[in-house]
Amino acid sequence: MGKEKYQIISDSSCDLTLEMAEQLKVKIVPFYVSFDDKNYKKEIVEIGVEEFYWKMADNPKVFPKSSLPSVQDYVDTFLPFVKENTAIICICITTKFSGSFQAANNAKEIIKESHPEAEITVIDATVNTVLQGIFVREAARMQQNGLKYEEVIANLERIKSSGRIFFTIGNIDYLKHGGRIGKLAGIAAGTLNLKPIITLKEGEIFPSGISRSRAKSKQKVIDLLLEYLEERKEPLNDYNIVVGFGLDRKEAEEFKEQVCQALEVKYGKTEIGIYQIGATIGVHTGPLPIGIGIMQRYDV
Repeated sequence: MGKEKYQIISDSSCDLTLEMAEQLKVKIVPFYVSFDDKNYKKEIVEIGVEEFYWKMADNPKVFPKSSLPSVQDYVDTFLPFVKENTAIICICITTKFSGSFQAANNAKEIIKESHPEAEITVIDATVNTVLQGIFVREAARMQQNGLKYEEVIANLERIKSSGRIFFTIGNIDYLKHGGRIGKLAGIAAGTLNLKPIITLKEGEIFPSGISRSRAKSKQKVIDLLLEYLEERKEPLNDYNIVVGFGLDRKEAEEFKEQVCQALEVKYGKTEIGIYQIGATIGVHTGPLPIGIGIMQRYDV
């Protein structure tokens, strides 16, 4: 099978819009989201991100759930490319959050029974949301730059450990319901109305402090980014940095300016992307997550 010809696929936790995915020539396999535990809709295909967040904001007592793509969803996505002799690189959300990686691997095994020559590599991104988006964009950039299948895989495996997300949320209720945080931590923070600051690294979330106000928690998020860059001691241009947000785009624009100003002091002017966090992670954060994702570029 020709390794020059390959298709990049990602589950929808990468939070690329359908337009972005089309531009990058990336195929998206959607997660499902439900507000009533019965009717599950495909994220971005059957329920838009804005609609999802407004529904959440309008029904604060309802805690939506997400469900991973099925093995059949992956089989249906992979098979047309396999039949065309096109190799596949499939990027999945961190295995600590979802079984999407396992579903994609099961699909690969099923396909290889009837198509033993199929070249399918499934990668655990160890990240999610807008940072998985950066990871997928890097894969697409390598493809555009003419890198071969094996080179893309090796580079992705190399850069993923540099990925971090520093973020805060409106309240802890959604994380508690999603079972994503120790119950005691949730009860304590919920009672005192404190805002948690959270770091995602190596596929898992870790508490990085608490704050009494949204403004202070956002400042703490920026401080964590600056500490991380200080620790890495590499030029800022070696990294992709992106601001992720939920419902409040205006707040995100202002926060992006704040981040740029903080970076400018030490590193000079820099470009930062701004992307909306999708439903797959939104079910755990509630409608008001805001934070920063950072990951090394492949070509430094």
